[in-house]
Amino acid sequence: MSLSVQIGLLLALATAFSSVLGFLYKHRGAVESPAVSMRRPVRSSLALFRSRWYVLGIGIAMGSWGLHVGALALAPISLVQSVIAGGLVLLTVTADRLFAHRVTRREWIGVGLAALGLAFLAATLEGAGDSAHSDYDAGTLTAWILALVALAVAVAVAARGTPRAGVLYGASAGLLWAASDTSIKALSGQLGDSSALEILTDPLAGVIALASFAGLVVSARSLQIGKAVPVIAVTSVAANVFTIAAGPIVFNEPVPDDALGLMVRILAFALVISAAALTPAPVAAAELEVEAEA
Repeated sequence: MSLSVQIGLLLALATAFSSVLGFLYKHRGAVESPAVSMRRPVRSSLALFRSRWYVLGIGIAMGSWGLHVGALALAPISLVQSVIAGGLVLLTVTADRLFAHRVTRREWIGVGLAALGLAFLAATLEGAGDSAHSDYDAGTLTAWILALVALAVAVAVAARGTPRAGVLYGASAGLLWAASDTSIKALSGQLGDSSALEILTDPLAGVIALASFAGLVVSARSLQIGKAVPVIAVTSVAANVFTIAAGPIVFNEPVPDDALGLMVRILAFALVISAAALTPAPVAAAELEVEAEA
């Protein structure tokens, strides 16, 4: 594994912890703020910034985003996201010990299964550590991003009025951020070869900005109506699974073609899906918190 890839993975590890911390502060600020309206995304999102906790969370998230960009520029996208996904195990510990959230046994198991599944997924990413793997076909990249955005919209529409709206909105936000992260990886290949103006005016920069903002709005709403741990876990899983998948699909990263590697990959996705199924509905979560306060 090259030195640049190793540095990229260290940045990914720092991203993992800072993103969890930022998420939990954003949750604290979102629940004390006026409801985010999907019909007025800009105005209702700006209202969130009246909360100092949300502002702190956004500040940490921006720092995390910078670390993430650096990691994607230096290392393969699948390895970066696998390290970040492994950091999901920090969620329950941080939420329980530092933010005094009541983490149920079901949530501990769910997050553990998700992290284990994503670790298995990383184990099948052989031969990807020799370079950054930033080359891509424009048609494949466009199709992948459009598919992610379309799926994100479909999930958000399906979430409306359901008892699991919080986690479904979280999944939608994760899909939008997967589209943004894939675009960041593609654009990172131009670093060093293009001027700052050329990078900022590239169509991919527009995709990154729009997908990131849309994800921020949807995520804020998910944090307002859902319990912190399951919502953040589902958001992270959705973002990481589809960003990891972009490695071999969009950037032609090598994957094992043996039967064992295929079985491990199937097991990985089964664990991730099982973990998502364990997340409680927001209504049930709210009842648990009311019982805890009584």
